[in-house]
Amino acid sequence: MKSYRKELWFNVPTRRAFINITPQVEECLRESGIREGLVLVNAMHITASVFINDDEPGLHQDYEEWLEWLAPHEPLSRYRHNRTGEDNGDAHLKRQIMGREVVIAVTNGQLDFGPWEQIFYGEFDGRRRKRVLVKIIGE
Repeated sequence: MKSYRKELWFNVPTRRAFINITPQVEECLRESGIREGLVLVNAMHITASVFINDDEPGLHQDYEEWLEWLAPHEPLSRYRHNRTGEDNGDAHLKRQIMGREVVIAVTNGQLDFGPWEQIFYGEFDGRRRKRVLVKIIGE
């Protein structure tokens, strides 16, 4: 069995964003040479997420509004975590909702997606460098 590992780095200039990282993950798969196996894509920061869904702007806006309704950024005093001097208590909760990682099957050297599925990096406390781990195992 072969194994491949690569870190993708992001520096999102805004507090929150959704970035389609499917092309970068597909490039990792090509680099790995693996034809059958599994791809793990994992946000390596506790205020960021990796998830799979449709690349449709209306859906992304719905996510933004829904997440802000569930865990509003302000008032900052609503989160005990912010008493540490941080201002990102909401970002931790948003990450928990959207998830830490995804696993995708690899079949015939391709990501084995259903219709419309794409991989996204969700940033909830941006304006600094963060990384995503891509780990591929298989043959």
